[in-house]
Amino acid sequence: MAEAIDIRELNIRIEQQSSFVTNLIAGMDRVIVGQKHLVESLLIGMLSDGHILLEGVPGLAKTLAIKTLSQLVDADYSRVQFTPDLLPADVIGTMIYSQKDEKFQVKKGPVFANFVLADEINRAPAKVQSALLEAMQEKQVTIGGETFQLPNPFLVMATQNPIEQEGTYPLPEAQVDRFMLKVVIDYPTLEEEKLIIRGNLGGNAPEVRPVTTSDEILKARSVVREVYIDEKIEQYIADIVFATRYPDRYGLKDMKNYISFGGSPRASINLAKASRAYAFIKRRGYVVPEDVRAVAHDVLRHRIGMTYEAEASNITSEEIVSKIINKVEVP
Repeated sequence: MAEAIDIRELNIRIEQQSSFVTNLIAGMDRVIVGQKHLVESLLIGMLSDGHILLEGVPGLAKTLAIKTLSQLVDADYSRVQFTPDLLPADVIGTMIYSQKDEKFQVKKGPVFANFVLADEINRAPAKVQSALLEAMQEKQVTIGGETFQLPNPFLVMATQNPIEQEGTYPLPEAQVDRFMLKVVIDYPTLEEEKLIIRGNLGGNAPEVRPVTTSDEILKARSVVREVYIDEKIEQYIADIVFATRYPDRYGLKDMKNYISFGGSPRASINLAKASRAYAFIKRRGYVVPEDVRAVAHDVLRHRIGMTYEAEASNITSEEIVSKIINKVEVP
């Protein structure tokens, strides 16, 4: 009984704390037509302190979505356009000699912001990618022997273009794991396309004003951490991740030849965190299996290694996640 009262209390607190989510979604809707899934994923990343990798062809409002979100939150925003000649110092910063003071001074790079947009991350060489990924993991940067903490909240949203292979450096599988979510963006519907044309021909871009602050987001994060996850849901999350490693144990023998490696414990942690944030967005103080299913593709699609056999049979990690979700028993 006490637990039921706690959840009721938590629901009331979530109702109060999550009012800014409505304002954020409304603000995004004014600028971006459709792409509901993209907007939700950005909010999940922001509320559960996870970085996001967006994949889609050019022109699907990936950069616009991230920029709009950072304008709606009163926070620092920086954008790095990744190119093949970029150096790690261009991202994290470097030491510059000051003639006036006759000593070296630290010049911080664009990574020192609350929202960092890494545009076309797969265009930069491995050195630059690993410098950014290290900053994402450690939440700190070392320049000239001195360590600097990155601001809080700190969220990296990287975009990558899946169609061009020339002049791109694919992110190493082990490092892609640092991204909490990998969101694949699709084309808008026909109706949405007409609205996009109409909106852009009007010529007046909607003005974006901040609707919340970074402090509010940090407060909301602490409430998200209190969202209740039942033991049965924990079991469900563990089963889904285990099915990516040992599909034959879950009656998916045919999948075994397609998977070279499954999700790591980081996958389980992120699946639980993202489910909590999703429940918070839906104004609920507890996680239900539907929350887990809603975020499973984004959390797992980049954490499953595919064999050559899978590539030859045109089987994608997307399909494997779908089969696992349909097979694993729902509590």
